[in-house]
Amino acid sequence: MNVLILGSGGREHAFAWKLAQSKHLQNLYIAPGNAGTANCGTNIPISVNDFEAIKNLVWEKDINMVVVGPEDPLVKGIHDYFLQDDVLKDIPVIGPKKDGAILEGSKDFSKQFMIRHGIPTARYQSFTSETLQEGLTFLTTLNAPFVLKADGLAAGKGVLILNTLEEAQYELSAMLIQQKFGKASSTVVVEEFLNGIELSVFVLTDGKTYKILPAAKDYKRIGEGDTGLNTGGMGAISPVPFADAAFLKKVEEQIIKPTITGFLKENIDYRGFVFIGLMNCNGNPFVIEYNCRMGDPETEVVLPLIESDLLDILQGVATQTLHTKILKISPQVAATVVMVSGGYPNDYEIEKEVTITTETNETLIFHSGTKLKEQTILTSGGRVFALTSFGESITEAVNKSFVQAEKIQYQNKYYRKDIGKDLSQY
Repeated sequence: MNVLILGSGGREHAFAWKLAQSKHLQNLYIAPGNAGTANCGTNIPISVNDFEAIKNLVWEKDINMVVVGPEDPLVKGIHDYFLQDDVLKDIPVIGPKKDGAILEGSKDFSKQFMIRHGIPTARYQSFTSETLQEGLTFLTTLNAPFVLKADGLAAGKGVLILNTLEEAQYELSAMLIQQKFGKASSTVVVEEFLNGIELSVFVLTDGKTYKILPAAKDYKRIGEGDTGLNTGGMGAISPVPFADAAFLKKVEEQIIKPTITGFLKENIDYRGFVFIGLMNCNGNPFVIEYNCRMGDPETEVVLPLIESDLLDILQGVATQTLHTKILKISPQVAATVVMVSGGYPNDYEIEKEVTITTETNETLIFHSGTKLKEQTILTSGGRVFALTSFGESITEAVNKSFVQAEKIQYQNKYYRKDIGKDLSQY
């Protein structure tokens, strides 16, 4: 098979690394890719949202499957584009159509979907500029802290958690009236804050049946001890020690099954990954959000734990025969540590030369924000590398990643040295 992966981050490098191991793979292409994906297949400098260029590439390279990494092309309808084109309609796309991707594209839609199908989630209401006054009043019925979410895609920056009513009312006005997040915040979801510990559960579905992938916990804040600004993710651990079999059974019965049943009831032919952001509140799961693709850096910690042939499993998604496939998971613990550029998550530095003095066999180096200039690796993003290691314990796995992090050099590199430390109590 000839496979095309769309995307350029650590998530896509992890997919490329895993798919490159498949006995079914003939040629692998990544558009646009990065310096790391170039070691797994052929990078093609095409934007993930340039559907016409993607069509030409699929035709030219005789592509048999397209795996979509980021959410943007899914929300913009790349799967629908394929189905509506006579040349492309029989080529499977791993990732939902627009009617499934709206679960991530509209937080208001996803909350309504949860309510319709009895899926546990926080109490909420949605507001527009016309109903701002009602929104300000609704905030007075909630206890601090207050959660405000831009309805649309805001590059991971559209969620605010505020400690005072005054701040919350000010920010709600800024989002709706001053369009703080542009069109993404023309509708804002206001919801109660859930107390608990967060985790991510990943489901792969062919629209009828599903497989549950290992759960993960990621670390969003830039600073150690979960301080400072939110980022795209500074590290991840999988599996999650506080999500035991009893808790994950609740997740399956109360959330995963109603979600898949909801797709069927609403005639949503969903073929791809469902990323469920959850809160464990005293042993009970509540959905924070849905995403219509795999997360980053969670992909880099989850995919390496899969021992099965991933391309074979994705074929099951494409042909709706997922129930016939065996998903084998490693019993080990995986830990991912993310290395970032100086200044991240604010304005960050790029074009810094990277040197990797040695590579240990015990750590996978996934490139997140790199590019090749002749034979030199340069930084090209805020998150530069995701380092994934395995062990019998979280401490063993994460320490191996820390060892590798010290062997990678570029100006003003930074990584959190406390990834997984909060889980030692479990």
